[in-house]
This record gives sequence, C-alpha cells and structure tokens, in this order.
Amino acid sequence: MPLSIRLILKESSMDTPTKTYFIKTYGCQMNVYDSERIKDTLSEIGYAETDRMEKADLILLNTCHIREKAAEKVYSELGRVKQAKNARKRQGKDTLVTVAGCVAQAEGREIMRRAPVVDVVIGPQSYHRLPALLHTARHKNCQVLDTEFPAEDKFQHLPHGSRPVSSTAFVTVQEGCDKFCTFCVVPYTRGNEFSRPVAEIATEVRSLTDRGVKEVTLLGQNVNAYHGEGPDGRDWSLARLIDHLSDIEQLARIRYTTSHPRDMTPDLIAAHRDNPKLMPYLHLPFQAGADRILAAMNRKHTSKDYLEIIDKIRTARPDIALSTDIIVGFPGETEAEFNATLDVVREVNFAQAYSFKYSPRPGTPAATLDEQVPEPVKTERLNRLQSLLRAQQQTFNKATIGRTLPVLLEKPGRREGQLVGRSPYLQAVHLEASPQQLGQIVEVKITAATANSLTGQLQINPN
Repeated sequence: MPLSIRLILKESSMDTPTKTYFIKTYGCQMNVYDSERIKDTLSEIGYAETDRMEKADLILLNTCHIREKAAEKVYSELGRVKQAKNARKRQGKDTLVTVAGCVAQAEGREIMRRAPVVDVVIGPQSYHRLPALLHTARHKNCQVLDTEFPAEDKFQHLPHGSRPVSSTAFVTVQEGCDKFCTFCVVPYTRGNEFSRPVAEIATEVRSLTDRGVKEVTLLGQNVNAYHGEGPDGRDWSLARLIDHLSDIEQLARIRYTTSHPRDMTPDLIAAHRDNPKLMPYLHLPFQAGADRILAAMNRKHTSKDYLEIIDKIRTARPDIALSTDIIVGFPGETEAEFNATLDVVREVNFAQAYSFKYSPRPGTPAATLDEQVPEPVKTERLNRLQSLLRAQQQTFNKATIGRTLPVLLEKPGRREGQLVGRSPYLQAVHLEASPQQLGQIVEVKITAATANSLTGQLQINPN
C-alpha cells in the first residue's frame, strides 16, 4: 500500500464519525471508470459515499472537456458547491472541495484563481496521489494542484476495491491518444497513448467477475491502438487481449470503445467473427463524410477507407450493430460537404450514433481556423442529421421485434416488477422479471420497440 494511503488510514482511524464524500461525474465512460477507482481509493482511507452534497465532508467533481462549454458548466456547479460549503461552515463543519478530470488538467490554475472554494485540483493521471493531496490541503490549509503527467503508472497504485458492483463494469485498458485530431483535447488532457499490461488487466477483470460482473467494456481514448505487454514480454494487440480475457469462465460478455478506423486491424475484425464472447456491437467514429474536412480534422482516413472497413466488418459479422460519432459544422464545411456526411450515414445505416455541432476547444488547432460556420447553420444541419439517425435507430430496433435475444439483466426498472437489461446489440430491454434474476442472462422475446429501447417477454426455459 502506498505511503500516502497508509498515512491517511492512520489519521482516519482516529477520526469519528466516518467522513463522507459526494462525487459528481461528467462526460465519458472513462470518467465513470475513473470515478469508481476514486471511490475505491476514498473507501480505503475511511470515507463513505453520500448522495447529498450538503452532507459531504469531501465534494469531488470529476470533469470532462469534450462537450461544449464544459469549463463554464464546472464553474456554475462550483457556485452551488460554494453555497454548500459555506452552509456547513456555519454549522462548524469543514468541507474539502476537489476538481478532477480533464477540465482540471486543462485549466488547473485558472480554476484555483476563479474558484477559491476549491482545495484540490487533480488531473486524470494523478488520482493515485489523491489521499496525499487531501492530507496536504486539510492540514496545511492551502490549495493544492497536481496536473503533471507522472512517470509512475497510476493503475499500479489505484485499488481495485471490494465495494459491491453490478453485473457490468468498465475497465480502462488504454489511455491517451497520439492521433492529434485538430478538434480534440484528449492528447493535451490525457497525454500520449499508454497501454496497461495484460496481466494487470486480467487481474482486475477476475476481481470483478468474482464479485458478480458478467460483462466488461474495455475502455480507451483510442482503445484499438492497444499494445500492452503480454505475459510473453511482447506487445499484445486488443484482439489478443480480448481472446485472453475470454478464458475467464465467469466472464460472459466483452465490449470495447472508443475505436479509430486506422486501428481496425484484421485480427480485431476477425475477433468479431470468431469470439462468441465479443458482442456484435462496434462504436467506430467517422466524424465527417467529406475528405477535405477529414484532412482538416487530421483524421488520417478518407470516407472510402471508412466504408471499406465497414464492409470488412459486416462480412465478418453480418448482424453487427454499428455506432459512430459525427461532427457537424467543422470550420469551412460547405453544404455539399455536409451532404457527403449524410451520404455516408445512409450507406452505413447506423444502429446508434452521437452527433454534435462543432465547438472550438481552447488550445486545439481547429479553434483558430478561419471560416467558422455560423451557429444557425450548424443547428439546422444537426437537426437534419439527427432526424436521419433517429429513423435509422428506430428501424434497427423494430427489426428485433419477434426475435428472442439473450439479455443481461442489469437493474430495476421504473415500474414495480420491471427489470432493465441489455441485448447483445447494447439496446436497453424492459421486461417483467423477478429481482432475484438481476445479473443473469435470460432469453427474452422482443414484443415492441421505440427509437431508444425495446420491450420484451421473459421466455421460461422448459428444463
């Protein structure tokens, strides 16, 4: 156990009652994973979670820099945090406030200047240092900043935890990106590509399956660029890692996200054909349909390249559900170039997609490009695109009506007696089932579909 955690554990053992923390997570799935590791770390130093900010001795915001006006949303939330902290102070209670994640990495000193309520600012590569930073802020009564890219591997210091988990879990296997798309902040907030060793990932997955997890989603900013050290001392590909994890008997399902078209290697495409535990769902962003715009984005692929990859994937796994990311209104995008994006969408026919208006990110090359597209034009184009995408998603969902699908039951539904699970294609499925069946994979006949979810009937096994 690291010295910083031992120090805080010793201190916490003398403190009663147990301290509490409140955590709010913004953005991507990797932030969800990071928040889980932060929770494990706080649990080890004697903190218990609360869902009420005003009851927390520690308030932590785990931020994301991908969405529009991300930083301003954090400052707005910090206004509410300040009110909670001041209210507790009037009651004679101390509160530590921490801002973590990608906004913290990008704007660390600015956060401390604009929001004196913040005690600790910590970047996503330094979470293993959180106990020591909290200790410093608390006992020296000062603001603490850690947004360096440390030489040590944070994953070797973060605990896997023993808290209860659901039937699904995220596992980060790769961080950072070397692609440097001109619209993206990831290389600046998460750093260069780093892949965790295979043995370390396998240990974490086994720990999760021992606690009831049936499905893991392998995460990375550029996950299919994974090249972690294998047990043989050589770099392993993502496909080989997936094959290795498939040997874990209790693990029933594997997914991965987010991928880059240039890293869809033949062995990974073949894994979708050959590995029954790898679910028939792939999120593969293409971002724009016009080659001039793709070049300006520094995507390093053309629309033809993307469509050829899609053809290879569908040849390997004909029933695969495809998802993507699309940016509308990149600087200089013409109406004809936007129509090229619509053409790609029509040709691929996506089961799901995430689409956004381009918004400048400070520090990225695209933010200084000329010919920024007017906001009303971006809005109108996005509306047209999303109308097409909604229709495609609803068509895909309706095609499952009458089929019987294996569904992993994940959580209670909104109505009494209702559970919600996921199909192999990542669709939400609502059905009537017993709470004792949570965590099980059951056969469900799909009876209805909307653009966002399915409804089904549990099929009773006669045996």
